[in-house]
Amino acid sequence: MDMVYLIAGIVLIVLCIIDFTWTTLWIDGGAGPVTDRLSSMVWRMVKAIVGDHSKALSLAGPFVLSATLAMWIFMLWCGWTLIFAGLADSISPSSGTDPISWFDRIYFAGYLIFTLGNGDFSPKEGIWQIASVLATGTGMLFITLGVTYLISILSAVTMKRSFASSVHGVGETAEELVESAWNGDDFHDFDLLLDTYSEQLGSLTTQHIAYPVLHYYHAVSKNSAMPTAVAILDETLSLIKFSVPAEHHPNRLLLKNARSSVQQYLETLNKSFYRPSEHNPSLPDFEFLRQSGIPLMPEKAYLQAYEELEQRRRKLLGVIEADERAWPTR
Repeated sequence: MDMVYLIAGIVLIVLCIIDFTWTTLWIDGGAGPVTDRLSSMVWRMVKAIVGDHSKALSLAGPFVLSATLAMWIFMLWCGWTLIFAGLADSISPSSGTDPISWFDRIYFAGYLIFTLGNGDFSPKEGIWQIASVLATGTGMLFITLGVTYLISILSAVTMKRSFASSVHGVGETAEELVESAWNGDDFHDFDLLLDTYSEQLGSLTTQHIAYPVLHYYHAVSKNSAMPTAVAILDETLSLIKFSVPAEHHPNRLLLKNARSSVQQYLETLNKSFYRPSEHNPSLPDFEFLRQSGIPLMPEKAYLQAYEELEQRRRKLLGVIEADERAWPTR
């Protein structure tokens, strides 16, 4: 018995199962420790190679997801290969008496975890028969949960695109969205959209916690980019709350809930994915709003409010910069 191979194999299997179940089943846990580091590394490599080329950068998400799945397969396969190498006589050929090589052990472990049935080799009687059943069980667990995980990721990516398109469809900048929401007297026409956006953003925030790989799915078109859409929405909420008199505001609870949804979204983003920007975003075009007939508070009041919003806006800009995009301005 070679204890080094056996212990190394057990460690790899345990680490793979922990990381896999952590990433796919633990909703509040985010990505597993191995997956988190791998995802961040692949993202940085793709950004270093393609820069801010949106079409090429849109491949980062699929690359991260593919690398994660390949890593799990590699760890599982290597782990069981090492375990079966722990004893020289753990497996035997179905026919003949040729000695078992490393390629034979790799092949045997592979068709067990991919549930291919009986092959050219079989486990020796005893503990190795149990080990073979466990290897097949881990393979079935990986295939079942892996497929479910893929479907969930693709569904969440589609929802991200839908949310971003909806926000950009109303306004390409915060000033345009505020102008669109103004009905001549107040912003109550914005109530229904606020409720919808809050619900969608709340769901997307939960999905970002459960599936951190979503951070790395970059949209080719800026109209489908969620970071930009969130920035436009939050700037719109800030403009209404801090620069427009309260009597013209939309529903107070909806406004508060929408701002809270943005804050939760910012708090869930993986710190390895973004950091607050070192620069302050440009101030909104208040003159444009004034010319659009929207009543504004005294300049000193809203400028002071925007000074207090500096850290929040720098976080939003940091997310946009991590996505290789520019702050939405008129």
